[in-house]
Amino acid sequence: MTWKTHVVKQGDIKPSWVVVDASGMRLGRLATLVATMLRGKHDTNFSPHMNMGHHVIVVNASQIDVAEGRLESKKYYRHSGYPGGLKVRTLGQQMARRPGIVIERAIRGMLPRGPLGNQLFRQLHVYDGPEHPHQAQQPKEVKLT
Repeated sequence: MTWKTHVVKQGDIKPSWVVVDASGMRLGRLATLVATMLRGKHDTNFSPHMNMGHHVIVVNASQIDVAEGRLESKKYYRHSGYPGGLKVRTLGQQMARRPGIVIERAIRGMLPRGPLGNQLFRQLHVYDGPEHPHQAQQPKEVKLT
């Protein structure tokens, strides 16, 4: 008896679109579940070296739940490249300004580095409110627990 390993080909992959409601979810829990879906690990034909073609739409990004102490203790750093150009924002300031960036950065850190991670990150769509412009793709509503 010989066993054959099933190798997924690019033509076998069927892209799917999924909508995730982020209201009331913890940031880390949401990020791990969305990163898993982007990667395609929930599929039976997962291949770690391929893009499985899943697009994830995250709505209500402004309503995520964060531990109280994290709003002031967690900091986001960026640098302009010039001397003295370090910019620091707390999680609370970033949530007030652009809450979608908070979710994007959390998910981005859980994706692989390199060209595959960049490709997967482009399939993530985060919106602050309940509306999104991807109705033509007929996304399925997914309830994450």
